Amino acid sequence: MAGGSESLLEQLAREYGVEIAYYDTAGRLRKAEPHSLLAVLRCLGAPLESLQDVPAALKERREGRWRRRLEPVAVALAGEPPALMLRLREDEAEAPALCELELENGERESWSCRPADLPMISRAAVEGVPYTTRQVLLPHLPPGYHRFALSFSSDRSETLVIAAPPQVFDLAADGGKVWGVFLPLYALRSGRNWGAGDFSDLEALAGWVRGLGGRLVGTLPLLPVFLTQPFDPSPYAPVSRLFWNEFYLDVTRVPELEQSPAARELLSSPGFQEELRCLREGPLVDYRRGMALKRRILEHLARFLFSGSTGRRAELEGWTKACPEASDYARFRAVVERRKCGWPEWPLRLREGQLQDGDYDPAASQYHLYVQWLAKQQLGEVVRRARKAGMGIYLDFPLGVHRLGYDVWREREAFAVDADVGAPPDDFLPEGQNWGFPPLHPEGIREQGYRYFISCLRHHLRYAGFLRLDHVMALHRLFWIPKGLPAKEGVYVRYRAEEFYAILALETCRHGTVLVGEDLGTVSDEVRAAMGRHRVYRMYVLPFQLNGQGAPGEVPAAALACLNTHDMVPFAAFWEGSSPERRQNLTDFLWRGGWMEKQGGETERALRACLKYLAASSARILLVNLEDLWLEKNPQNVPGLQGYPNWRRKAQYALEEVMGMEAVTSVLRELHRIREGGGR
Repeated sequence: MAGGSESLLEQLAREYGVEIAYYDTAGRLRKAEPHSLLAVLRCLGAPLESLQDVPAALKERREGRWRRRLEPVAVALAGEPPALMLRLREDEAEAPALCELELENGERESWSCRPADLPMISRAAVEGVPYTTRQVLLPHLPPGYHRFALSFSSDRSETLVIAAPPQVFDLAADGGKVWGVFLPLYALRSGRNWGAGDFSDLEALAGWVRGLGGRLVGTLPLLPVFLTQPFDPSPYAPVSRLFWNEFYLDVTRVPELEQSPAARELLSSPGFQEELRCLREGPLVDYRRGMALKRRILEHLARFLFSGSTGRRAELEGWTKACPEASDYARFRAVVERRKCGWPEWPLRLREGQLQDGDYDPAASQYHLYVQWLAKQQLGEVVRRARKAGMGIYLDFPLGVHRLGYDVWREREAFAVDADVGAPPDDFLPEGQNWGFPPLHPEGIREQGYRYFISCLRHHLRYAGFLRLDHVMALHRLFWIPKGLPAKEGVYVRYRAEEFYAILALETCRHGTVLVGEDLGTVSDEVRAAMGRHRVYRMYVLPFQLNGQGAPGEVPAAALACLNTHDMVPFAAFWEGSSPERRQNLTDFLWRGGWMEKQGGETERALRACLKYLAASSARILLVNLEDLWLEKNPQNVPGLQGYPNWRRKAQYALEEVMGMEAVTSVLRELHRIREGGGR
């Protein structure tokens, strides 16, 4: 390729927010190949097929930017005067314009202006046509989402103005340092559940932890997944980020069960009880069998509710009217079940979102509507009781959604469906990683005013006292892999980080939710600086923070401190798998600090010492992996390892047993004492 053409391609890439190079984990500069840039530009909507199309595409992009009078989104942080950038031809500057401002609460204000009287920011000539950028100053805006429109006689332009606090909700103003425990809900065993943890188990765990002084209970995403055909139980490949997983329903708490003779008869039948026994005794969660068993009862309960005119049915219908997307989601799931395939394989009309009676089984649609209503009620009750006791549920906001799922089908314009998200090559996976789900389209989400993202965020914040943002770097940039290319040939695409942070600040302050960003791995200084500026808490995972001498680095206050994550081995496996020198260095550090006890086995003493060190640190949140406390060695998830039972391993002990284990409760009581300022 000629140097001039390459230069134009790079310019076009920058115009679309595509990074032409990045530094890998070893600090080497990796430059994107021309074919990768062309492919990702096509995913972004650039009008080109080959290098010959680059000059015209670049010209169109630049002209289009100047023809866009107002950006679709603007941010006004508290204390800053709202100012919008207006682009127009210089010969339009003398024409009168109408300004209209609509606040989120419905209040309206309008005024006339002459653009030539507005402060000028810059001038440019595009294809010989002179353009100018002017500054539109708005009155002080209260926090919220507001609409500004500017109209000439021939056209009208609008922008969403996000007026937000400069920082997200901060735990420091609400009680200082807290601690809690973590366990995937599916892994939570109990004597009463149906082979996997459910919302009642989550409530019981929260109550027990609160009794020991804890303030939060954390788990993996609780969003719906495909559990029939298609089948993918990964909590990080949800069907939607707008609904909950009916797999976690406690069927025995559904009010209709007492009123449905058919359901009670089925539940008490010997065959059903034998299936329950098998599910409980199995060492792994069997999602297919477990969901099928619950569904047999839930279908009876749904038929009972929809066949009558009870107060509960009226309540469900009221919720459906207030949440029409639930009915849309239910119909989508019913079509998937009838066709036994994902939406890309459907006929065109169905692919385009036009579902009609006859496309699905009405009973299946009613079932999915009913179980979403139940899930909202049961999880809501868990959260209500936790909040009343001064606790928060720590939920996980996954980075993406399943490519075959509801969100991609219904919110097509918000996604770049011709690309996948992944990670660049590193020493662990030299071929890179392809995570298999489509990225959000940076301009698509802006054009819709981040409507989809805000809806997903609110879905979680209504319930979460603490929320983990998976792969927080995605607020800034994501590694895109265009279809047909290997992961190692992916390219980074940038997003409008300040717009994301404004939404996060506004929504978390409204809901009183603490935000934790998963910033592990190779994360640029730019990202961590922005997290600090906006008060998004970091993750401090001790094994990642050990220096060359085996000593932990400083623990920041605005952080969640822990010993591992769901993608890592538990502490016992980490400790016993470390080199003798590394173990000795960390032991020496803990001895010098007075954290190491003299009694007990080496691994147990190291675990307690590390937890006490973190408990005494300035980190405002301490999260304890419950499985660490009985020295579990098997991980919940091993990324990239085929054949491992990811997302299926049950905890070694049932909750009833854990509650009576002195070795567990004594550690948690001691951590609570340290967190409360009681010394070592």
